[in-house]
Amino acid sequence: MTRRIAGVALACALLAGVAEAQPRASADMKNAAGKTVGEAILEQRDDGVEITVTFTELPPGPRAFHIHETGRCDPPFESTGGHFNPTGTQHGKDNPKGPHLGDLPNLDVPQGGRVKAQVTVKDVTIAGGRNPLLDADGAALVVHGEADDYKSDPAGNAGKRLACGVIRR
Repeated sequence: MTRRIAGVALACALLAGVAEAQPRASADMKNAAGKTVGEAILEQRDDGVEITVTFTELPPGPRAFHIHETGRCDPPFESTGGHFNPTGTQHGKDNPKGPHLGDLPNLDVPQGGRVKAQVTVKDVTIAGGRNPLLDADGAALVVHGEADDYKSDPAGNAGKRLACGVIRR
């Protein structure tokens, strides 16, 4: 019996180690006034990084949502730099020379400002490997004031930056 319990304990420890092997990160999404308006959870998957974002307070309407190249959110959030684009492409899924790896689908924010979305970003890692988000200067998630038109380079005519969150382990 003792051997069986030890075997079960070892199996649980190994499974826990496997679960920890997949990196996770998060981002507290804040508006320019510093108020928390949402949260993002990033999980490494075999095919890329899965981002689950929940917002509690955004203006209604379509809003561009992007990964930006620098992990710094100083209002008005220009400190995030451009879109995450380690492959050197142009902006937008509808651009024949695009998209950036940081181009994400628009958020459709209903009245009341609450929205939850999930997207998997292919060819990206949280840390290490090819195209890591947590490189020397990090990365940030940004919500813009307008919808992304999915084709205009460099930023899809997405307008000012409404909310920002630094991606952290």
